[in-house]
Amino acid sequence: MQIRVYLKNAAILTVSGLVLRVLGMAFRVFVASSIGSEGMGLYQLILSVYMVFVSLASSGMNVASTRLAAQSLARGRSMARTVSGLVVTAGALGFAAMAAQLALAEPLARWVLHDVRGALGLKILAPSLPVMAVAGALRGCFLARRRVEPNAVAQLIEQLVRMGVVWLALRRTASWGAGYACAAVLVGNTVSEAVSCGVMAFFAHKDPAFQAGEDDGRRPYTRRELAGILLPVEGSRILASVLQAAESSLIPLCLALYLGDRTEAVSQYGAIKGMAIPLLFFPFSILSALSSLLMPEIARANARRDATATARLIDGTMRMAGLFSALAGCCFVLFGRQAAELLYGDAQVGEYIRVLGMIAPFMYLESMVDGILKGLGEQLATFRYSLLDSAVRILGIVVLLPRYGIWAFLGIMAVSNLLTFTLNTRRMLRRARMHPGWWSWFGRPAVFGLTCGVLGWCALRLLPGQSTLGLIAAGALVCGAYLVLSLVWGGLDHVLPARLRRQKA
Repeated sequence: MQIRVYLKNAAILTVSGLVLRVLGMAFRVFVASSIGSEGMGLYQLILSVYMVFVSLASSGMNVASTRLAAQSLARGRSMARTVSGLVVTAGALGFAAMAAQLALAEPLARWVLHDVRGALGLKILAPSLPVMAVAGALRGCFLARRRVEPNAVAQLIEQLVRMGVVWLALRRTASWGAGYACAAVLVGNTVSEAVSCGVMAFFAHKDPAFQAGEDDGRRPYTRRELAGILLPVEGSRILASVLQAAESSLIPLCLALYLGDRTEAVSQYGAIKGMAIPLLFFPFSILSALSSLLMPEIARANARRDATATARLIDGTMRMAGLFSALAGCCFVLFGRQAAELLYGDAQVGEYIRVLGMIAPFMYLESMVDGILKGLGEQLATFRYSLLDSAVRILGIVVLLPRYGIWAFLGIMAVSNLLTFTLNTRRMLRRARMHPGWWSWFGRPAVFGLTCGVLGWCALRLLPGQSTLGLIAAGALVCGAYLVLSLVWGGLDHVLPARLRRQKA
């Protein structure tokens, strides 16, 4: 029964994740075409500060609600008092974060974002914090119940509402300037968060596990238990968010010193952070969906202290990640410029994508290794590495961007990802006590990627005018050749562990 529930949940998460990624990408393309690269830069700056308050409001509650609700269920009790206590705590944190963001909106816009237009956006986003916190608490309780469909439905409705509200708002404000157009996009975020919270509350009202039971007179958890989960998670997430916000605010500031133009600096920042990187990580949704079948298995094998099974699962995950990431990097280098022109109408974004495509495999692999480490219980190590990474990035931005501009930032991104990938991989190998499969993880995928890259380059040279149909044909040729190489020499039959292969069959 548990295996059936697990596979059902994995299927729901996989399908819903892919749908949400497609909708999210379509939404971002529409927003970028409506507000331009300067508006996208302002939008990303506002979100970087907003995420600090999101961490205060909800990051710890998501973890605490899952653990404490699972604890109540394990003790044979209903979750009614647990849920009510968690919702009250989440609401209090959310309102505190909202009040702080409203009070600090003006000074943060002036002294952190260096753009007074950001104050309006921060004020618009502030009311979303309480409802986001409450929704996060409910979401954790459903995860404890092993029910993922409420969260999937709520996220789908949230995205559709966001797209509808933004479309209506931009019809009136798109011509008012980047500040008001960006504010219109943020209105959609606040409205959609409220709707999502309402959907989660509706599912909770209908779930029997959330109803009061005979043993509800007992105290479900202590304040010390809640604080023991809440404070470490909140503290680490807030610190990480503050560093990321500092980094985001420094990028356009240092670019302006190089360019001598604040508007152009914000535009270049928006082109990379708001347009190039989201497109670069769009294919990662497929990899993360596939890995959802493997990550819980790694955590279970580690909990059983089965070193052989853990090493086998990690090896399968890294093989899959290596093969997929090399193909993605190859396609971005070959077709990045054309994809950016087709989606955004901006050739410069395409150049950023082509350069970043060379390090995309390391970005993907670093994200996968980070997830594996968390499955092994190494959250503290990943946090330390992320702090070191932030320090290196901030130092590089301050020193190099005023002298060399946006291309220095691309170099900083490359060094940053290689650093965290190396540190995380080293820690993973030591923690799992396994030998690396350098050839199967990196060497063979790199050879396949280079081979198919040459094939795709030759195909592009033969295409008359590089028409859309011709580009699709070239892309299909590259992907088809890569798949054949992977099936014949890539060891795809060893990617999934034996037990999961039998279940899928």
